[in-house]
Amino acid sequence: ITIVCTLSAYISVFAKSKVINIGIPKDNHRFPNNTNLTFQYTGLSAHTFHENTLDSYTNYEGKKVPSFQEDYSTNNQMNFTAMFAILFSSVTGIMNGANMSGELKDPSKSIPKGTLGAIFFTFTTYMILFILIGGSCSRDLLINNYLFLQDINLWNGMVLIGIFATTLSAALGNLIGGSRILEALANDQLFGRILNPATKTTKGGNPYMAVLITWFLVQLVMLVGSLNIIAQPTTVFFLLAYASVNLACAALDLASAPNFRPTFRFYSWHLSLVGLVGCLIMCFLISVVYSSVTIIFMLIMIIGLHFRALPFQWGSISQALIFHQVRKYLLMLDIRKAHVKYWRPHILLMVSRPRQSSELIDFINDIKKGGLYVLGHVRVGHLDDHPDKDPIHEEFPKWLKLVDTMQIKAFVELSLARTVCDGLHQLIRSTGLGGMKINTVCLGFYDNSQAVDVLSKRQVSKRGLFGKSESRKLEIGEHFRGIRLQGGMKDLTAREYVKMVADSLKMHKNVLLCRHFNMLDKNYIKSSKGNLFIDVWPVNFFRPETASYFDNTCLFLLQLSCIINMVPGWKSKTTLRVFLFVNANTDNALKKEQKLETYLRQLRILAKIQTVPWKSIEKGSDLNEFDISVNYPDCQMQEYNRVSDAFLTAVNATIKSASQRTALTFLYLPRPPKDSSQLETYLEQLTSLSVDLPPTVFVHGLHPVTSTTL
Repeated sequence: ITIVCTLSAYISVFAKSKVINIGIPKDNHRFPNNTNLTFQYTGLSAHTFHENTLDSYTNYEGKKVPSFQEDYSTNNQMNFTAMFAILFSSVTGIMNGANMSGELKDPSKSIPKGTLGAIFFTFTTYMILFILIGGSCSRDLLINNYLFLQDINLWNGMVLIGIFATTLSAALGNLIGGSRILEALANDQLFGRILNPATKTTKGGNPYMAVLITWFLVQLVMLVGSLNIIAQPTTVFFLLAYASVNLACAALDLASAPNFRPTFRFYSWHLSLVGLVGCLIMCFLISVVYSSVTIIFMLIMIIGLHFRALPFQWGSISQALIFHQVRKYLLMLDIRKAHVKYWRPHILLMVSRPRQSSELIDFINDIKKGGLYVLGHVRVGHLDDHPDKDPIHEEFPKWLKLVDTMQIKAFVELSLARTVCDGLHQLIRSTGLGGMKINTVCLGFYDNSQAVDVLSKRQVSKRGLFGKSESRKLEIGEHFRGIRLQGGMKDLTAREYVKMVADSLKMHKNVLLCRHFNMLDKNYIKSSKGNLFIDVWPVNFFRPETASYFDNTCLFLLQLSCIINMVPGWKSKTTLRVFLFVNANTDNALKKEQKLETYLRQLRILAKIQTVPWKSIEKGSDLNEFDISVNYPDCQMQEYNRVSDAFLTAVNATIKSASQRTALTFLYLPRPPKDSSQLETYLEQLTSLSVDLPPTVFVHGLHPVTSTTL
C-alpha cells in the first residue's frame, strides 16, 4: 500500500504540469489576516528547483526572513538539527532486523541483506520524492503547508491512505522490535521481578504482554500531541542506541576477540569509532539537555546493575578488554628488571581446610600490599584414579565462590598430586605468569591444637548502591571439608611439613609460618578503645649471639610489619614496636637504641623501640654491639642451632609478658636443619617458642626487600 501511494505521488507530479494555487491549512496561524492566502505549485520547473536548492531568503509582505522559520504546528524555531531530528525519525528502523534476530532462521545472512536492501530502497524513495517536490513546489508552499501533497495528488485520498499505512508499518516495526527487547530484559532479570509480566507469551512464543506494555508506554508519549516535539528526544534515544552498538563493535575489535568475525569485509574499528563520534556529536547538536539527561540515566543504570552483582553470565566486553590490556602489560613486565625499590609481596598461601583458616586468609589479604595473592590447595591423589573427569575441575568453582564471598583479592590455584609436598612443588613452579611470580610461601602452623570452624562464624558486610551496608554470615563453609578433629589423622607428618619449609627455601622463596590465627579478631582491633601493638622481634633465638645484626630476614620482618601497619583498620588502632636486646651490664644499651632508631628512620619505618635485657631470659653472655655495617655471615645467622628447652621457655615467657596489648607478633624463623633426624626437634622448638602467644608469624627472608638508599 505504501509503495502504491508513493508511486501515485510520483505520477501526480508528472501528470499535473500546470500552476496550482494551494491555500494554507487552518492550523497555520502565522497569517491570521490572510485567510485567502495561497502559494503556488508550479509543476516541474528548473527555476523552482534552483530556488529550493539554495539557502536563500523568503520574502513575506516586503520583509526578508530566514529560510528556516518557526514550525507553524509547534511555534518552535526550525534549524538544521531540528530538521535532522524530524527526518531521522523516519529511518530508525535500521535495527528492526537485529531486534527480530531471535525469530529469523539465518540472522547472519538475513539481517545484512535485509537491512542494506531496506536502506537502499528507502534512500532511493526519499531522494526521488525530494527531487520531485523540490522541483515543483515553491519554498513558501513547503514552509506553510505540510499536507500540500493532497492537493497535488490525482486522488486526494491516496495521501491519507499512504500516511496511515506508512505510520502503521513503522509503528508496528518499532513496537514489535521494542517488545522483543523488553522481553529479553525481562528474561535476563536485569531489573528483578519488575519486568516479570513481560515474560508471558502465547503458545507460539509471541510475547503479548511485552507488546501491550510497549504499546501503553508509546501511548503515554503520544499524549505530547506533536510529532515534531517528540522527534528530538526520540532521535537522541536512537542515536545513543546506535552509539552503544558502535562502541561495542569497536571494543570487540580492539580486544581482538577471536569469535568477533564480522562478515562485512570492509569493517574496521575506525568505522565504528567514526559512527560512535558522529552519533554523539549529533545527539548534543540536537539537544544538550536530552543528551545529557539520557547519558546520566544510562550511567546510573549501569552502576546499579554493577552493584546488583547478577549471577548471570552474558559475556561482558569489559572482560575482553581487560584481558587484552593485561596480556599486553604482562609482556612488558620483565622479571629481569625487578628492583628492590619496587618490591612487593607475591604470596602463595597454602590452605588445606578453609573452614579453619578464614582468618589467616583474610590476614594475608591485608598484608599483600598490592602484590600477587594466590590461594593454593593440594588434593592428594592421581589423575588415573579418576577415569571420568578431573576432580579439581569440580572444586575450582567452590574456591572462586569462597574468594568472592570473603571479598578478598586473590587468585586460586589447585593441584592434584601424590603427596602434599609434590603438590607444593607444582604450585611454586607454576603459580604466576611472566613477571608476576610468587616470592613468598605462607603455611599454617603444624601443631596439635584444637581446630575451630571460624568460617561458619565469620560475617561479611555488603555495601549497597547508596552506601548502606549489612552484615551477613557466610554460607560457603558446607562446600569444604570439615575441621580436623582433636587427635584426628593429619594430611602430612611433622617431617613432611618441615621438609615443605626447607623445599620452599631451596626454591628461593621467602617463608611465613602463621600460628594462632584462629584468635585474630579484626572486629576487636577496629573497635578497641586503647592502642594495640604489632610486635617485631628481629632476633634469631636459636643463634642469640647474632642478635646485634640485621640480615635479610630481619629486614623482611620489618617490611611485613610496616605493611600491615599501613592497612586501614590496623593503621589507626595499632602501633609498631621493635624489640632490641641489650646487655644491662654495659654502657652500650643507649648507643644500640640510637643506632636502631637511626636505621629505622632511614628505612622510613615509624616504630617504637623497646629494649629488653638479656638477663630477663637468663642469658648473660657477652654480645657484640649492634652494628649494621658489619657483614655478619647470613648463612650462619639463619641456620638452626638447637638450644635448651629452658632457654626457649624463658624467651617465650619474656615475649608473653610484653604481649598484653599485642594484636600481632613477628618472630625470626631459622632455616630447617640439614640433618633429617633433627626435623621434628626443629618443629618442637618452634612450638615451644610460640606457645600461648597472640597471632604469630614466623618469617624467613632470602632477598632484599627494602634499603636505606631508596
